[in-house]
Amino acid sequence: MAGRLRSWCAIALTLVLASACATFGADPIRVQVVGLEPLQGQGMELRFAAKLRVQNPNEAPIDYDGIAIDLEVRGNAFASGVSDARGTIPRYGETVVTVPVTVSAFAMVRQAIGFASGDRSKIDYVLRGKVGGSTFGSVRFESRGELELPGAAAAPPQ
Repeated sequence: MAGRLRSWCAIALTLVLASACATFGADPIRVQVVGLEPLQGQGMELRFAAKLRVQNPNEAPIDYDGIAIDLEVRGNAFASGVSDARGTIPRYGETVVTVPVTVSAFAMVRQAIGFASGDRSKIDYVLRGKVGGSTFGSVRFESRGELELPGAAAAPPQ
């Protein structure tokens, strides 16, 4: 009986390690902000529905159960949000996930001051987060980019 139990444990351990090796060799997911839509806020907060395009450049689909994000704008914390969305990102595929995010009044004031004294045509951002529910825990991601404000480039200098 003990020998049979050891055999089953060895087989299970081998399968787990083989799966782990496949996961560790995976390429990181790619996440881009593709849209922001206003939501109803409370008091002095702003809320947005952040639309994120999540790309899976791997040979296996990724099942997810929840997503959390932090958005940094011009080097400062700006917004954060979570969603209990579930789904699958297909192998070599993509999906759009909507995450409600909250911006505090303090972050809004800080960005308004920075916007008034700096370049008004482009805004640098860093998006960090994690997609929950994969086989071995969360998959973390980081995305950097610039948001170009509509009409800002066409505005005459003052």
